[in-house]
Amino acid sequence: MKIRVLTIAGKMPSWVEAGVADYDKRLPRDVKIDWVSLPLATRRKDRKAEHYLATEAQSILKQIREDDFVVALDVRGKSCSSEELAENWQAWQAHRGDLVILIGGPDGLDQSCLARANQRLSLSALTLPHALVRVVLAEQLYRAWSLSIGHPYHRA
Repeated sequence: MKIRVLTIAGKMPSWVEAGVADYDKRLPRDVKIDWVSLPLATRRKDRKAEHYLATEAQSILKQIREDDFVVALDVRGKSCSSEELAENWQAWQAHRGDLVILIGGPDGLDQSCLARANQRLSLSALTLPHALVRVVLAEQLYRAWSLSIGHPYHRA
């Protein structure tokens, strides 16, 4: 299973890279996560959030192929338990294309990205900083994989 996580962000602190790398290395070789950072649109006082969202959406949508299964992380998305995420994991594995997960920038994701998504998920009703979203996502993907194979990592 190949997973691409498309993120709109600047450089991440070293603790984020270390946290993500830790969970990535725990996954088996046949599960590869490619973390792709796309640049933030340049912020200016005379522009509104819609401008940034549209600019960032162009960058994101260029990275998505027609046969990709796209999951958008969105505060208004469906929230699920770790067990439900593991069920999603199994469904994603059955899909023939790659899994692409979208993490928006400070203004979120443009409507065009949400429309392209096959699924919208929320990691939390809380507002999380972008750096923490990466680590939480990495851990939850590892947890979903471990649940799907009966690995003892997850304890209810």
